[in-house]
Amino acid sequence: MALRDVVTLLRPQQWVKNVFVFAPGFFAFRLGEGEVFAASLGGALAFGLVASSIYVLNDALDVEADRRHPEKCLRPLAAGTVSMREAAGAAAGCALAGFALGGLLGEEVLGLLLFYAILNGAYSLRLKHVPLVDVFCVATGFLLRIFVGGAATGIALSSWIIVMTFLLALFIALAKRRDDVLHAAAGRDVRAATAGYNLPLVDMALGVLASVTLVAYLMYTMAPEVGERFGGRPVYLTFPWVLLGILRYFQRTLVFQDSGSPTRIILSDRFLQGVLALWVLSFFFLGR
Repeated sequence: MALRDVVTLLRPQQWVKNVFVFAPGFFAFRLGEGEVFAASLGGALAFGLVASSIYVLNDALDVEADRRHPEKCLRPLAAGTVSMREAAGAAAGCALAGFALGGLLGEEVLGLLLFYAILNGAYSLRLKHVPLVDVFCVATGFLLRIFVGGAATGIALSSWIIVMTFLLALFIALAKRRDDVLHAAAGRDVRAATAGYNLPLVDMALGVLASVTLVAYLMYTMAPEVGERFGGRPVYLTFPWVLLGILRYFQRTLVFQDSGSPTRIILSDRFLQGVLALWVLSFFFLGR
């Protein structure tokens, strides 16, 4: 067993999702405060450790199916470069470290991490095979990340952030299922839940979710409490970047038919990264 194989098993690239833990501090313009940033960072680290333990569990349960998959057969457990015993040790270590750190951040953070672990344990064992329920579980995982961020920092979450996060996460999860539908049509081995989806359903749902997400963001920028926080500045001017980002993801999904790995898209799509950077800059410019 090589250390590199263990690291690969833990999927550290998936930790990019934990940027959502920083969302409460970001939208409250308090990430610049040392205590808030440290608490957000601690929450992200704790969530990442617990999530990595769940990834190991998922790979252990799917090891036989992964060995038949053209890409997943390269995963450490499926390839045999990490044994089940070694994987169990790595998962237990990550889970214990994550829960311990979560406990240091407060009982609420620890409770949320435990709920995430239970939900995703159920997802790995059964729920990922149930169409529609599977994507709702994935979206709930993103929602729990912002709850952890709020609990760790003591920042109250607005209903707008909760709604927008869930809608966006559901959009991304369904875009990934669209990729599974395409693989199934090509005769490739895919998850059982894919049988409950087809392109008309997924494309319709993506259009609805994208529209509702954009409307929710626009309403957020025009909410009185947001206008007050920004000193009356036109926060809605950040809307074009959000629209452009959604359209770019749609392009990757419908035109390039490349939505199977949201993490890879975020880490490699320079256009999307540029749009996100411009959105953050415009947000801070209006809020200073």
